[in-house]
Parts: sequence; C-alpha cells; structure tokens
Amino acid sequence: MTSARVLQVSSAFLFLRKKQNRRILTTLRKYIFVGGGGFIGAILRYSIEQIQIYNYQEKVPLNTLFINISGAFLLALILTAAFEVWEMDADIRLGITTGLLGAYTTFSTLCKETVGLMQSGDYYSAISYITVSTMLGLGAAYFGVVLSRKIGLMVTMKREKPDDNIPPYTEKLINNESEAE
Repeated sequence: MTSARVLQVSSAFLFLRKKQNRRILTTLRKYIFVGGGGFIGAILRYSIEQIQIYNYQEKVPLNTLFINISGAFLLALILTAAFEVWEMDADIRLGITTGLLGAYTTFSTLCKETVGLMQSGDYYSAISYITVSTMLGLGAAYFGVVLSRKIGLMVTMKREKPDDNIPPYTEKLINNESEAE
C-alpha cells in the first residue's frame, strides 16, 4: 500500500471517528438535559408532597392532585409554545418536558393512592379522585394550550414588521383577527 493510500485511509477513519464522537456527544447532551430536568422535577414533587395542609381531614390526596393538574397545564403550555409559538432548542424542550415535568407529575402515585382508597373501602373518594384528576387535568392542559397561543399571538402582533418565521398556527390567528376587523 502506498503512503498516499495509507494517508487516505487514515483521514477517512479520523473523519468517521469525529462523526461518531459528535453523535455520542449529541446523545449525551440529551441525557444530561433529561437528567438535570428530572432531578429538579423530583425535588419539586417531593417538596410539594411534604406540604401539610392545615386542618385538612379528607382522604383525597390534594398534594398529588395539585402536582398532576399543574403538571398537565405546564406541559401543554410549554409544548404548545415550543412547537407552535416560539422556536425552542430540542434538547432544552426535552429536558423540561420529559425530564422536569416527567419527574414532577406522577400518574403512578395517582393510581397507587386510588387503589389505597378502594382497599380501605372509600370507593366514593376513589372514584371522585380519579374523575376530578382527569377532568381538571384535561381542563388545565386545554387552558395551557389556549394561553400559550394567546401569548404567542400577543407577542407576534406587537412586532413592528411581519416575520417570515411566524409559526403556521399563529399566522392563521393573525389573519383571522385581521379579517374580522
């Protein structure tokens, strides 16, 4: 093999190695964002679970209910903003949604607490807890989507000059409102 050929093979190997390292670093960056967000979300959830509500004697766990409802709202708000209103770095979005809010909200705890209520014979509380959690969670998620779109619309309308990078949903809202005037 000639020295030129050896140099070509070595250069190709180094190029592939750099490309592989870039992929590894990109993947590692995602894990760091998810892990960091998960750390913060788990601490937030634990902190809220420790709050004692003065004179609350009922069996429905309000702390978990608050966590899940606020998590549904925040997830809808952030994902709508990230996909429809503003551009957000994919790794940051992943860290906030999958990491922070994934660790913060707790469907498994909702299920465990509901089973606990049923095992203690509190079927009415168990059914109420599941129903209220579902209905308020859906309402909070809907409100998060609507609020995020409204904020995006307000920010977009305050711009002096229209931007070609306006997300499709926001552009549709602007066009509908201008036609109504």
